[in-house]
Amino acid sequence: MFSFFESEAEKKLKSHITNLGALAKADGHVDPTEMDFIISIGKRHGMKSSEVRNLLSNVQSIKPQMPSNDAERFDQIYDLVEMMLADGIVDESEMEFCVNMAVRLGFRKSIVGVLVRRISIGVKDGLSREQIREDAQSFLNY
Repeated sequence: MFSFFESEAEKKLKSHITNLGALAKADGHVDPTEMDFIISIGKRHGMKSSEVRNLLSNVQSIKPQMPSNDAERFDQIYDLVEMMLADGIVDESEMEFCVNMAVRLGFRKSIVGVLVRRISIGVKDGLSREQIREDAQSFLNY
């Protein structure tokens, strides 16, 4: 109702949350672990869990806002990959969604498979987001 007065940052956050929701639904259902992960992302950015749940129930009402810089782009694909891994099962449709979102976020199509794989391996190996970002810098030229 008051979306006209939302800041660009709020619009981007809501778009990111809905992207995560779309990934969670890519395999046909939203696992509780995936929902908890999405809620934790929202809370990290000041949203209440009820706001996140409400947002995900009204996904079609949110207009996507793409990240405006490289750091935001990386953080969004990182969160998407981490979400894909949240339930412990990597479904082919989830992997395809991550790859497609990476392209939509502005990553070169020729490297998105490597990027998603590198983030996945880094998360599974317990590396920090910054360590994975530094590793990705070696082959990324946004």
